[in-house]
Amino acid sequence: MTIDANRLRVLVEIAHAGSIAAAAQRMSFTASALSQQVAKLERELGGQLLERHPGGVRLTPAGQALVGHGEVVLGELRAAEHAVRAVLGAAPQTLAIGAFATAAKVLLPDALAAFRRDHPRARLSLLDLEPPAGYGLVTSGDLDLLITHRYPGMPLPGLGGLHRHRLLADPLRLVLPATHPAARRSARPRLAELAGEDWISGGHGVPNRVCLTTLAGRAGFEPAVAYETGDYEVTLALLTAGLGIALVPASVLTAANTHGLAVRALAGASPARQIHLVHRRRPTALAAAMAGLLHRVAGAVAARSGPPDADGLS
Repeated sequence: MTIDANRLRVLVEIAHAGSIAAAAQRMSFTASALSQQVAKLERELGGQLLERHPGGVRLTPAGQALVGHGEVVLGELRAAEHAVRAVLGAAPQTLAIGAFATAAKVLLPDALAAFRRDHPRARLSLLDLEPPAGYGLVTSGDLDLLITHRYPGMPLPGLGGLHRHRLLADPLRLVLPATHPAARRSARPRLAELAGEDWISGGHGVPNRVCLTTLAGRAGFEPAVAYETGDYEVTLALLTAGLGIALVPASVLTAANTHGLAVRALAGASPARQIHLVHRRRPTALAAAMAGLLHRVAGAVAARSGPPDADGLS
């Protein structure tokens, strides 16, 4: 038996969208039509691929295995189409990028402006993705480039044939109200000195919370997270109101108003989140051009972030 490529695409689209209804909307089909395609695929394979629940669908182990292979197959088909069109002089002038919020704010504007000047006819699209999501979309060819990150304590997703390059080592700074005793006491406080503080961080399982818990554990304490938020703008607002302390990436601070806050590098080796660029083994010419621009912009951001022992008091 040969698996039908169209049914395989339907399953991959459902997996990426998270529900049959969302996939149907993206593919301009009815939800019942997609359900029928999945049912036929399940009958052909002799096993269940999806589990329905009120919030959408969940892949079974068999479904996960098939989607992993399906992403590779769809990616290769798209790459083959692009290669043929290039030979015929009709390569699509499109570039799809996935990025998390900080990267979209700090890295992409300058890179996209330069790209637009060099490639005015290219059609660009941007998808907001919180890491570690997005690797499968690059594999399947839905995205040409993915800007993602890894905090200390978080595992790196497997590459599955993709290429990953570091764009930026983004140091994590201790941010606290300028009137806080720790800000007056030390230019480079030790994390262990802050064991009794109220922290502001993401919820359980969110990368920056995993990072804080990991670093605090190494320093011998469990952090008391008083306010949970994954939004650094909210974090900075809470800090300005004097409601706690937080670890914030330096790139976030370069574009933020830190008046009334103290920014400190921690004593010892400075922890950093690693910002990576992910693409297929053979990126398109447009993807390669954008990758070069992103590396250039990332270098400028690193220079603006300052040396590891920058004081940053404002």
